[in-house]
Amino acid sequence: MSLDLLYIVDSVLLILIYLALYAVLKRAGESSMLIAVVLGLIGIAAYFSSNTAFEILSLSNQYAAATTEAQRTMFLTAGQVMLETYTGTAFDIYYVLNTIVLFIFSAIMLRSRLFSKTTAYLGILAGVLMIVPSSAGTLGLYFSLASLVPWAIWLILVARRLFQLEQGVSKNEDK
Repeated sequence: MSLDLLYIVDSVLLILIYLALYAVLKRAGESSMLIAVVLGLIGIAAYFSSNTAFEILSLSNQYAAATTEAQRTMFLTAGQVMLETYTGTAFDIYYVLNTIVLFIFSAIMLRSRLFSKTTAYLGILAGVLMIVPSSAGTLGLYFSLASLVPWAIWLILVARRLFQLEQGVSKNEDK
């Protein structure tokens, strides 16, 4: 859990959300939505390549089985390299690209009227708080933690609205 196993699941689900948002919002800005989805998918792929959870699990098991101090040192060093890889360039690319995606989706939501202004503005707020990547020291940590509240609410509102659209519920009937 501490190596973002839930974040991996979240990223897989984000692919589905991004594709669903493209499907419902493409009429409001097809090229912008296509750019957002492509950037989002590239970002998610970068995240998957940055996550070293399973490698660290394997190293942890090998460390536990090590019989010499030299072996333990080697596995600790390899683990440190994995942690640096996890918070390195690929992770930052994921973070920045998905921040851009959030801004694009939110702007199109404002234009389309399929989603409430509250949903769009929560996306913009989360995007503003995500401008500083979580790997950027203490400031990044604070910003990323603060972004989780509007981001989580945005995801809930988006999922709820997507289900309503699937059932044919108009925005006015939702109120």
